[in-house]
Amino acid sequence: MTTDPRQDGFAPTEYGSDVIVDAIRALGIEYISMNPGATFRGIHDSMVNHLGNQGPEFILCNHEEIAVALAQGYGRAAGKPMAAFVHDIVGLLHASMAMFNAWMGRSGVLVLGATGPLDANHRRPWIDWIHTANVQGEAVRNFVKWDDQPTSVEASVESLIRAYNLVVSEPQGPVYVCFDADVQEMKLSEPFQMPDVSRFPAPTRLQADPAALEQAASALMAAERPVVLANFLGRSEEAAQGLLRLAESLALPVINGGDFFNFPTRHPLYAAESRDELLAEADVVLALDVYDLQQELTRLDRATRKTEDILRPDAMLIDISLRQLQVKSWADDHGSLYPTAMSIAADTALATPALADLVQRRLDDAAGSTAAIAARRDRIAQLSEAALARNQATARARSEDHPLALSTIAQELWEVVRDYDWVVGNGDLRGWVQRLWDIKHPYQDVSARGGGGLGEGLPHAVGVALANRDKGRLTINIQSDGDMLFTPAAIWTAVHHRIPLLIVMYNNRTYGNDLGHQGSMAQVRGRPMERRTIGIDIDDPVVDFAGLARSFGAYAEGPIERAEDLQPAFRRAVDAVVNEGRVALVDMYTQVV
Repeated sequence: MTTDPRQDGFAPTEYGSDVIVDAIRALGIEYISMNPGATFRGIHDSMVNHLGNQGPEFILCNHEEIAVALAQGYGRAAGKPMAAFVHDIVGLLHASMAMFNAWMGRSGVLVLGATGPLDANHRRPWIDWIHTANVQGEAVRNFVKWDDQPTSVEASVESLIRAYNLVVSEPQGPVYVCFDADVQEMKLSEPFQMPDVSRFPAPTRLQADPAALEQAASALMAAERPVVLANFLGRSEEAAQGLLRLAESLALPVINGGDFFNFPTRHPLYAAESRDELLAEADVVLALDVYDLQQELTRLDRATRKTEDILRPDAMLIDISLRQLQVKSWADDHGSLYPTAMSIAADTALATPALADLVQRRLDDAAGSTAAIAARRDRIAQLSEAALARNQATARARSEDHPLALSTIAQELWEVVRDYDWVVGNGDLRGWVQRLWDIKHPYQDVSARGGGGLGEGLPHAVGVALANRDKGRLTINIQSDGDMLFTPAAIWTAVHHRIPLLIVMYNNRTYGNDLGHQGSMAQVRGRPMERRTIGIDIDDPVVDFAGLARSFGAYAEGPIERAEDLQPAFRRAVDAVVNEGRVALVDMYTQVV
């Protein structure tokens, strides 16, 4: 590789920061989201004057939480990482919530930072001292896969290569690398020879123990009431297709755990609406990429915090995941220990297709499907059809509700977007999108869940829209009001960078999750229910989200309060997104659920 990859007209490789951005380019990073900061002024200069702000390109954000959440959304939708730059201690602390969300969402994000000079003799009075930590990664070490603070140009390149490989390796998560201002701004004494990054490939995926897969196949084939519980499969087309083949071969009902796409929602074997019934009677449950078994397999009483098992005591639970490889001590994001019959460490992108192949070979040897499989297929299909009919009936029956029912919004929005190549980049209207929409492909549902930290949804969706911009896909952000108020400036970033996005406001004028908790407390303690809204409602004043969006340059209208006005408003907004390449927001006054 040449020492200077630049075309004529751009500055040659002369400084440490030039080498750093050359390494970022060599790794194939296309975009870097950031809020500008003095500690990476050298890298900023190299980006715009050495690389010409091309490959990678800066995506300007107004807050570091927006920058990291945007990079997370892009990575999930694009299937390749994006970088985010955050300014020394203050930027890192602003970004820390989004980094925790990425950690909890098992999302690979390359977070890059900078620090004032580690050599104290080079620090400016006051500001360089208070913005230089020893070491900076300590602030986020408990929820990143790895962090580093290299102290030379050579070490910076090696750190970037290692960080990239960790970001793209399963189980995924954020990685943080912090660059010394002195290293960035030092003038090279001799040409730097960039290593060939292809000689440092990321490790291959982890396959399951073959004997364990054989045992799992035997259990599934012998089961009378098997169930599949899937959670994070949508990260991989191979995993999703493997599950489709496996389910169809044995007529396995599939329950979606709620993260990513896992299974087509109109498939006869999609059984999310019969979840508790099927799990309660199951003799074998196959859990695929479920990171918290207790959460998925118990019922929770919100008031008492007590859980009750859904599975019967003799049910066989087969767990396939890489969850065990990403356990840390600071936040118990793994949930309680849950008893399993088999715990198989494997990447489901490999294990699920392999398991499907094993089952199919055995079925072929047995000369086809059995009567039990056919009967199970008919039963699950009937459950699936009945659930869809019930949900569609609910949406119709509640069309006159005021404020608007979430089921009605989901149905009316579906009627408008169904003929487009659409993607949901955030939100699900409390599950009504999955209940009513025909979701066929993994790329169509990449909603943000993360660690439950508010502020993630909108910038995550902007990142998804960025990944889909050149594919001509309509990216939809179903946006709650409380979450929006944490990071509204993400609208400016989308407008500024011409990232088309449809924002559908799920606006109930309150922090609905906490309203439920306060209602539970009032009920248990026998106290007035009407006082549960104090310190929770967002209605004095009512936020003008349409006006807020227009102030950032977006198309916007609302609040919409009648069902008959929804489709016309959605069509106007979609036209602005699809035909004009704009950001468009439709605000709706919705029920609290």
